[in-house]
Amino acid sequence: MKPVEIYTTPICPYCLAAKRLLSKKGVPFTEIDVSRDPSLREKMTTRAGGRRTVPQIFIGGTHVGGCDDIHALDHAGKLDPMLA
Repeated sequence: MKPVEIYTTPICPYCLAAKRLLSKKGVPFTEIDVSRDPSLREKMTTRAGGRRTVPQIFIGGTHVGGCDDIHALDHAGKLDPMLA
């Protein structure tokens, strides 16, 4: 399984929904809290092509987007192949 990184903040409901989806699928992920470290948010923004909102999700180093994006991938049947 490819490594999954998710940039989050503690009070973000979209972050919780994305993490819940990954956990439901049994996917381990590394969570990076950007709420207290501006340098981490800047790194996230650079990696995400300028997107500053959370969550920002990366699978195997590839940016897949945010909460709506990962749910859309799952509904389209494209998430599992990306994770494999």
